[in-house]
Amino acid sequence: MGRYTITKNTILKRIRMKAIWKFSTIEQGFADSFSIFMPKGADILTIQTDEKNNHPSIWALVDPDQEKEERFFELFGTGHQIHDGMGIKRKYIGTYQYQRGEFVGHIFERIN
Repeated sequence: MGRYTITKNTILKRIRMKAIWKFSTIEQGFADSFSIFMPKGADILTIQTDEKNNHPSIWALVDPDQEKEERFFELFGTGHQIHDGMGIKRKYIGTYQYQRGEFVGHIFERIN
């Protein structure tokens, strides 16, 4: 039988490295719906107001080697109507406060 040599490069090719990336939710300004390009399979960890620039951002665990896909999100303020039905499915991502709590936003990802 043939002999298989394991090298450092072989091991590194098998290990998939992940990283936490930050994505702005207001690249095109504040909007009720928006999209973000993320590496496929990105796992969203949290949404918070980034204290560096006072903008809401999403942090996600990503595999930087994956090709990017467009993901779609919706923003609802506290007390705003959320139209349910019409075949729309949403997954709750998180809540953030903006302008010292003057606006509280709730982010959902469209999953269909």
